[in-house]
Amino acid sequence: MNDALRDTLAINPLLQDWHTPYGLPPFDQVNAGHFIPAFDLAMPAHLAELDAIASQAAPASFDNTVVAFDAAGRLLTRIELLFDNLSSSETSPALQEVELIMAPRIAAHKNAIYMHAALFSRIDALYGQRAELGLDSEQLRLLERIHLDFVRAGAKLPEDKRQRYGEVMEALAGLCTRFTQNVLADEAGFSLQLKDAADLAGLPDFLLASAQGAARQLGLPEGSHAITLSPSLAEPFLTFSSRRDLRETVWRERVARGAHAGEHDNRPLAAQIMVLRQEQAALHGYASYADYELVDRMAGKPAAVHDLLSRAWEPAKRKAEQDRLALTEMARSLGEPTPIAAWDWRYLAEKVRQQRYDLDDAEIKPYFALENMITAMFDCAGKLFGVRFVEQKGIPLYHADARLWEVRDRADQLVGLFIGDNYARPSKRSGAWMSIFRSQSGIAGGTLPIVINNNNFAKADTTLLSADDLRTLFHEFGHGLHGLLSQVRYEHLAGTQVLSDFVELPSQIFENWADEESVLKQHARHYQTGEAIPAALLQKLKAARQFNQAWATIQYVAPALIDMALHSLPNGTEVDVAAFEAEQCAALGVPEDIGLRHYLSHFQHLFAGPGYAAGYYVYMWAEVLDADGYDAFVEAGDPFHAETAERLYRHIYSAGNKQEPAAAYRAFRGRDPKVEPMLAKRGLI
Repeated sequence: MNDALRDTLAINPLLQDWHTPYGLPPFDQVNAGHFIPAFDLAMPAHLAELDAIASQAAPASFDNTVVAFDAAGRLLTRIELLFDNLSSSETSPALQEVELIMAPRIAAHKNAIYMHAALFSRIDALYGQRAELGLDSEQLRLLERIHLDFVRAGAKLPEDKRQRYGEVMEALAGLCTRFTQNVLADEAGFSLQLKDAADLAGLPDFLLASAQGAARQLGLPEGSHAITLSPSLAEPFLTFSSRRDLRETVWRERVARGAHAGEHDNRPLAAQIMVLRQEQAALHGYASYADYELVDRMAGKPAAVHDLLSRAWEPAKRKAEQDRLALTEMARSLGEPTPIAAWDWRYLAEKVRQQRYDLDDAEIKPYFALENMITAMFDCAGKLFGVRFVEQKGIPLYHADARLWEVRDRADQLVGLFIGDNYARPSKRSGAWMSIFRSQSGIAGGTLPIVINNNNFAKADTTLLSADDLRTLFHEFGHGLHGLLSQVRYEHLAGTQVLSDFVELPSQIFENWADEESVLKQHARHYQTGEAIPAALLQKLKAARQFNQAWATIQYVAPALIDMALHSLPNGTEVDVAAFEAEQCAALGVPEDIGLRHYLSHFQHLFAGPGYAAGYYVYMWAEVLDADGYDAFVEAGDPFHAETAERLYRHIYSAGNKQEPAAAYRAFRGRDPKVEPMLAKRGLI
């Protein structure tokens, strides 16, 4: 070992053994400057491990090639997971600079893995002999999945195309990183300061408290109020503010994220991403990027996606026409202008809901204190799967808002660690997501998962959730349980590493318990009085559950259709994303007074990486599984029916990617899913 390398090891905590509680990252020791030297050492070390696997004199076997590949790169994996999580949850200018430098280099490293000819030769030979190897079902699944990963990453491309393929993937990585950073910059760069009583008109107490919390984060004088573009602030502001001009300002700024001319304009980046994705698909021999992506999805073909989305699209538009009449009548009664606009819909819908169901969101939220709802989701997990969550304090994490829990099973054995990070801040990307710092696996005798949930709720002395916020909390926790309860031997099959139109099933089915009356009766208590939520209010919630679902369906399905249309363009088609979006909205008949949940200039599902490209439909695909799957509990007459919960655990939550998703669902449900429960849940049939 030379002196320079020895010095690097000595001063870089990323390259040392982590003698921390539970093997957590040494958050309090790491800074942005540690990452590039760590990557510089870990990536070549990983390639050296792969070279050793590929150059063995012994013939290829499942253990010496496939299992060895699954276990390789432990140092790099832990560094990369920490880097990705900090970049999303607690970024900084220094860390963003590292992101821009490392994105193409990490892509180049992945390209070097999957273009490793000697390694793939061994894997390919085993794949060809797989029927004669005597593998069990999990071993066979691992071999097939790794082989497919290599093929989809270009391992079978002719030599003359491999270099270009690597260049394409590196360029895409850099563009996607810039796209994400631009959205964050636009979100962090806007705040609406509410300067006088007129600006606060219509805002309920919980929103005033959240707006004060946002102002404190922005360094404004004590007592100030500010609305940022965080959904937990912007969406309730659009719902309650009686200042139509301010609602329009917030709505337009949300729509325009990534679409401001200049340094943070994402429109040319998205166009460049599309050019490269089409080239990627062409190199693989597919007619479009959608055709390439859907090969490894349950849907299989774009036509199957269109068939599902169209089942909801036209009924939703028809239902929205009826809803618009009621909203227009409400606008007239309030002296609001007509025809209504997109920044009016939430506000008027809330007024209609109050009138029709005697239900006010401001009446609901005091019963949905975040702390109580965290207890509720933990309680549901315990009743379903026999796990309990024990908070651990005083252990350094990456931010003061992050909290740590041990996860223990019925035998009091530690099965994982859970980190919850629930508050919005300028250093955190928007949205809600689950990630991991460490995966479950059987490697080295077994590894305990470290799972993190991120939400972006507005911080207040007591954070109160809307019904939508509550479903988001449970949704991400469903993903978290998918990672925590994983029981597989091989990391490539662990937790959420399933097909992307199946990965949303564990998250979306768990949302159902957020609506369960027995759960809310126990845990939904007024944050000031401790009074249980009144039965009458629960009945109002239930009666109003399908209200405004046409609006929600249009907001979701239109971007899903636009995503599929964009990625179905024939290879070689240049696209102006703003013009394309406008053309698609016109062709689909997207109502202007409803609009889109995501516009292309800030559509991170599509352009922050490949995960949901040609795949935003997956939420509705999984919703079919979720609605049909939860009916198993309804049919059993108990939301915590033990036998049904055991099947859900065994075949969905703990199974990772051990078997093909359709087979996993059939093993749980006893049959294939039906689409009608999803349509009925949305009030569309």
